[in-house]
Formats: sequence, C-alpha cells, structure tokens
Amino acid sequence: MTRVKRGKIAHKRRKRLLKQAKGFRWGRKAKYRLAKDALYHAWEYAYRDRRTKKREFRRLWQTQISAACRQAKISYSRFIAGLKKNKVELDRKILATLARDHPEILKKIVEKVKS
Repeated sequence: MTRVKRGKIAHKRRKRLLKQAKGFRWGRKAKYRLAKDALYHAWEYAYRDRRTKKREFRRLWQTQISAACRQAKISYSRFIAGLKKNKVELDRKILATLARDHPEILKKIVEKVKS
C-alpha cells in the first residue's frame, strides 16, 4: 500500500488562514492556533455587527428627524403618524438626509403633515 502525504494540503490550509489573520496584533498574526481562534471570534463579531449597524443607523436617523421636528414645533411621533396618514412614503434615511442637508424641504413636508 502506498502512503499518502498530506503535508501540502495542511500547509495550504494553514497558510490561507494565516493570510486572513494579516493585520492582527501580537502572535495572532503568525501562530496558527492563536490566529484560528482570533479569526473565529472576528467572523462572529463581523456577522453580529452587520446587523447591529442597521439598528444604529436607524436610531441615528430617528434622532436627526426628531431634532428637525422639534424646531418645527412638532413631535417625532406625530410627524411619523402624519406622514402615514397623508400617504407620504419617505423612509427615515431620506428624511434624515433632508433634515441635515435640505431643511427647507423638510419644513414644507412638516407643513403638509401639520395641515
């Protein structure tokens, strides 16, 4: 029976994993065992935080819209309810951009909602 040499495959696998750990600090960029553990955590955090990022941006947009609404003497909840009632289909990202960059346009939307 011929013997199977597996060094090539194992070396390739380890090399690929160490390449992914490039930029990590201390031994985690050079030592296979530490790099593997660090990468498992990094992938877990990356997956989790891709979802967290969406939540955080939505909160930021709500805060920006709320601040703009307060200046126009209307609460955020009344503003959103008014948008729904008047069938204005603008999402929070667009409203926040308007509040930040084009406050005069948002003011017109608020007047439409108030009436």
